[in-house]
Amino acid sequence: MAAAGAASSFQLLSYTYVSDILEKRGPHRDAHIAAARQKGKEGKLILAGAVGAPTPEGGLFVFRDAPAEEIKAFVEADPYSKAGLISSWSIKPYNVVVNALEK
Repeated sequence: MAAAGAASSFQLLSYTYVSDILEKRGPHRDAHIAAARQKGKEGKLILAGAVGAPTPEGGLFVFRDAPAEEIKAFVEADPYSKAGLISSWSIKPYNVVVNALEK
């Protein structure tokens, strides 16, 4: 986390899923979610979820104070990645202007 008084830095991790994600994700989903929850417990991941409905097109993760190398390692270890369920991914800086969650 950022030092007291220092602004947090944010990164967006974006996944594009394979078209048949719903049929293939079952055996990997619990471990995928557990990995994300672990990053949340570490204070590095503040939001994560699927994008698109009814069939998810991808996933979006908001990391705080996590370097790109750490996020890349997260992707490489992600069960969805290992199972070939992610057709592409990217990490981009996210410049937060309004954060209603911070006090």
